[in-house]
Amino acid sequence: MSAADKSPLMKDGLGVQAIKRIAKSVALVVPGFNAIAFQKDAERGLNELELKARVHHLIAVLHRHYDLPFKKLSKHLQDLPDVWDRGSAADSKAGFAAWPLIDYMAVHGLQHPNEALKTLEKLTPLFSAEFALRPFIQQHTDFTYETLLKWCEHPSEHVRRLASEGSRPRLPWGMRLPQYIKNPDPLFAILEKLKADESLYVRRSVANNLNDISKDNPEWMINLCERWLADSHEHTNWIVKHGLRSLVKAGDVRVFPLLGYAAKPVVVVSEIQLDKKEIAVGNSIGFSCVVTGGKKAQNLVVDYVVYFMKSNGKLAPKVFKLKNIVLAAHETIAITKSHSFKPITTRRYYAGEHQIAIQVNGKEVARADFFLGD
Repeated sequence: MSAADKSPLMKDGLGVQAIKRIAKSVALVVPGFNAIAFQKDAERGLNELELKARVHHLIAVLHRHYDLPFKKLSKHLQDLPDVWDRGSAADSKAGFAAWPLIDYMAVHGLQHPNEALKTLEKLTPLFSAEFALRPFIQQHTDFTYETLLKWCEHPSEHVRRLASEGSRPRLPWGMRLPQYIKNPDPLFAILEKLKADESLYVRRSVANNLNDISKDNPEWMINLCERWLADSHEHTNWIVKHGLRSLVKAGDVRVFPLLGYAAKPVVVVSEIQLDKKEIAVGNSIGFSCVVTGGKKAQNLVVDYVVYFMKSNGKLAPKVFKLKNIVLAAHETIAITKSHSFKPITTRRYYAGEHQIAIQVNGKEVARADFFLGD
């Protein structure tokens, strides 16, 4: 396979072309910055590094070539968006070039939170700054929190989103915020300000923040959603629906009425029919059942649960989506599905008894046993 035929890798977003863009743009705003010397230094050893290692490498190289104290440097970097080379619009990873410039703030600006946060505010439209923000939340909690509240009123959707995304308790790939995992109360004021934001970009982040909270504080999350739904705002309702997704998938019966599904579904579900009682890893098992409604039409979420054998010999459930349906009075529908036990990197299979169950609006209504062999 030729080099031209190879699919681009994530780390290519911080390749030679990105370094050239960084050098060119920074030289326009930072006095004394030698673009040629920076570029040569930055490219040295680059090929051997993966994406995150490239971020750290470029932060270190930038630091060697900046010749100003941080407070003066940060003021110059705040002008970077005006001259920034955004690269090709066809390059989905073009934004990565700004990543080391933004994370530089968290590495070398922690002792100067006022200047560093002002710079993140200016730079976040170039590449989202939630990773760089989190050390400031940890080390300058009160000052950063007050800054986030101000950002909620910012005219830029990028800055408003950063207030939510940067404060997520369990941001993927980012530093966790244990204080908000333990007690999400401080997040209320931030989320409240953004609950009806006109920007979908911001609303997605608010929903993700709520979803994070639901994993550790479901009661807090449900109470908040109940209050928000009372406002009956289109944007807020969208946030609630998407923020509750993990609790819906987990089958938490408290959330279904909030989303318009029957609180106490009246259905009759037949026994689950399996196409085989024993399968080997790498194969699939098919199953089916029949669902019959009651006297009234009902909104239902029908999911299935696989009880996997674990290394300790106990079964552990995992919920999988089937379908959302409106079941008319006395209507009968057939449910048919196949589940694959093909090896995947995120799950290890153990031989032994397994089970498949059907749940309706979070409540299990039928279960069947089968055996998974090696």
